[in-house]
Amino acid sequence: MLLPDSLARLIEELQRLPGIGPKSAQRLAFHILRTPREQAERLVEAVRDVKERVTYCSTCNNITDVDPCVFCSADNRDRHIICVVEEPQNVSAIEKTGEFKGLYHVLMGALSPLQGIGPDDLKIHGLVARMSNGVQEIIIATNPTVDGETTAHYLAKLLKPLGVKVTRIAMGVPMGSDLEYADELTTRKALEGRREV
Repeated sequence: MLLPDSLARLIEELQRLPGIGPKSAQRLAFHILRTPREQAERLVEAVRDVKERVTYCSTCNNITDVDPCVFCSADNRDRHIICVVEEPQNVSAIEKTGEFKGLYHVLMGALSPLQGIGPDDLKIHGLVARMSNGVQEIIIATNPTVDGETTAHYLAKLLKPLGVKVTRIAMGVPMGSDLEYADELTTRKALEGRREV
């Protein structure tokens, strides 16, 4: 089907978004085409606002519209504990629990030798610099992937000699699932992360 250039360009740009293939991009483009002009303008304005106003915290690398971010500038956060995550969206996942009251540090990725991502490509130097501010514990909350585990081991070896307690979040069988459906690695991690009841 021959499409007008502007619509074809919109489909092409939408395909660049993660998880959006050609068919999804086409559906989205036709949806935008059918929506009232005001609604499309709000979408354009929202994208523009994000690009103009949202940046990264100069302390922890989390996304923010003020620098330092709300976590780094809050007086009620425990400054002795830093939770290290791979990406800014991981901060939201931990905050949703309502359990963590410390600070964060976003690495902006994970070590991946196969993809050529080494320690200098991540925000590790900033984390080490923060150790002089009375930090007592680092909680490593990288993803339970090969790259996440590699990153966790690297950080533990780097930070332990600095005299800080380094812990790793527990992993294992999710709530509401059956043990018989868990793979070996998940079950092994659940056994390793067991705690007294």
